[in-house]
Amino acid sequence: MQPVVVDFAEIAGVPCPCGSARRAFADVPEFPATIHLTEISQDAALHYHKRLTETYYFLECGPDARMELDDKVIAVRPGHCVLIPPGVRHRAIGRMRVLIVAMPKFDPADEWLD
Repeated sequence: MQPVVVDFAEIAGVPCPCGSARRAFADVPEFPATIHLTEISQDAALHYHKRLTETYYFLECGPDARMELDDKVIAVRPGHCVLIPPGVRHRAIGRMRVLIVAMPKFDPADEWLD
């Protein structure tokens, strides 16, 4: 496999339950994941995945930023990283910018809303 460089500024954002996501490496068959630069809106929807594991790395967020994980709400701040296994209902609360690693590659058919 050769090195692959992406510029997230050149990737179009797509709507998602969290807000808007720019997804990289979906077209690289040798890489087992996708990396998303996601702008979380104030009203992110509670959702879960049956197959995907997601890792959220918080780049920017306000002092009141939180993450709902099933029935638990935790405070988050830039530099925090949260691993979300399949089946965990989750949403970010508050506006923020996160880097998300989805493994295996993101599949919109594996995004479930209650």
